Amino acid sequence: MTSPIITAIFSQKGGVAKTTTSYSLGAALAEMGKKVLLIDLDPQGNLTIANGIELAEVRAGSAEVLLDGVNMTGAIMDTNTENLKIVPASSRLGQVESFLPVRNNYLYTMKTALAQADLEDYDFVVMDCPPAAGAITMNALTATKLLIIPTQAEYFSAYALRDMMTLVRRIRKETNPDLAYRILITMLDQRNRAHRSIREQLLQTFGSGLFNAVIEIDTRLRESPILGLPITQYKPNSRGSLQYRVLAQELIDHVKQEA
Repeated sequence: MTSPIITAIFSQKGGVAKTTTSYSLGAALAEMGKKVLLIDLDPQGNLTIANGIELAEVRAGSAEVLLDGVNMTGAIMDTNTENLKIVPASSRLGQVESFLPVRNNYLYTMKTALAQADLEDYDFVVMDCPPAAGAITMNALTATKLLIIPTQAEYFSAYALRDMMTLVRRIRKETNPDLAYRILITMLDQRNRAHRSIREQLLQTFGSGLFNAVIEIDTRLRESPILGLPITQYKPNSRGSLQYRVLAQELIDHVKQEA
């Protein structure tokens, strides 16, 4: 009996390619033969929509898992990508922040749901979190093994990492002592001297806490969700595809090394 590697993708700074990374990394892992389950925890539902699923049509999704105790196995839906499935967002996901915190031990709801689900066939679970440290995100971080933090090589995005590190320490102290993290630089412009400088500063500050892989600016990454395809299928030879494959391999290697 094996358990999947639980990952969460989260940043308190918006616009850092959080959902793009969830979708593209998941697809790259799936392309490498790994069985991947995406979980859309963002009330905006962009990860769900990118997979061609309308929120209003979802009868059982992540909200129903968290609020109603629906078994996650029954909420899993197929995508257009082989080896890639999703627990979609539903139109009720916005209610979770109001109703979940009134319950006892509510921070462990997602961890319990993952433990009770039949996920033996999966190698990775990738949770796409909303850009705020509310009840949903705290649930995800309590349940996750590895937190992936997308950040731009820009001042305000890098500055926001201070709050992220405070949050990581809090989670480790209160609910998940084994929480690990890796920072992923996204939307990098190699021609921009400020980007290069901040990337170097991040490397000096976080060292091995930073992925070697970086994701550069690629307009095709914005286009692919419109067609309901991940970048690895939409433009398989694009820079975005290649870089997310490098990230996926680095993640696989990291998991093997930790094991």
